[in-house]
Amino acid sequence: PSKMATIPPNQTLYVHNINDQIKKTELRRSLYCLFTQHGRVVDVVALKTAKMRGQAFIVFREIAAATAAMRALQGFPFYDSPLKIAYAKSKSNAIKLREGAYSAPRRTPGAAAEPGGAKDDEVEAGAVRKKRDEEAMDMDEDGEFLFSEPEPTGANPPNVLLFLKNLPTTVTEDMLAMLFQQYPGFKEIRLVPGKSVAFVEYETDAQADTAKTVLHGFKITPTNVMEVEFAKK
Repeated sequence: PSKMATIPPNQTLYVHNINDQIKKTELRRSLYCLFTQHGRVVDVVALKTAKMRGQAFIVFREIAAATAAMRALQGFPFYDSPLKIAYAKSKSNAIKLREGAYSAPRRTPGAAAEPGGAKDDEVEAGAVRKKRDEEAMDMDEDGEFLFSEPEPTGANPPNVLLFLKNLPTTVTEDMLAMLFQQYPGFKEIRLVPGKSVAFVEYETDAQADTAKTVLHGFKITPTNVMEVEFAKK
């Protein structure tokens, strides 16, 4: 049996084979947008260090959500590179903190002083863990990405074309596609330059309505609650 098969299901997914040309901020935001469709994501850890390039950890609140995301997104073409997803080998610090089981690793006096061998690996692993913890704190400082209820939108009649507004200036068509292409019938996205709005087209009114219902009120950033409505005919 493969090693992956022996790792017990847990809330943290190890994602690799990620396109390593993506900037870290966009990468974390895009991964969040992609995975949050399957459950509550509490943390996204993506480092740009040499050893962690092309890899990330996605932490869900529930194991069932992590499992659903892994099944749905295995092989997903993320920025033209098929994702490879497995359960992480150890429980995320974010989950340990939530469960009250996390304590900072004890450092043995003089452990870092010994050159070569396993000690260096331990020190390096500790540095990576520290960096991951700092990144996790960055995510918290950024504010949690949550769904919130925006004001009800005007009742335009059903349409295959959706109108998106209140988008952040940093959003890209690729990032929006990550969200909307998960719903059947997706055709294309057209971002209006400099206007914080976009149009998304589906094959049928009903398919557009499904995406609208789920994604209306999605917080792309802590300050940008995306509004989704039928475009005016």
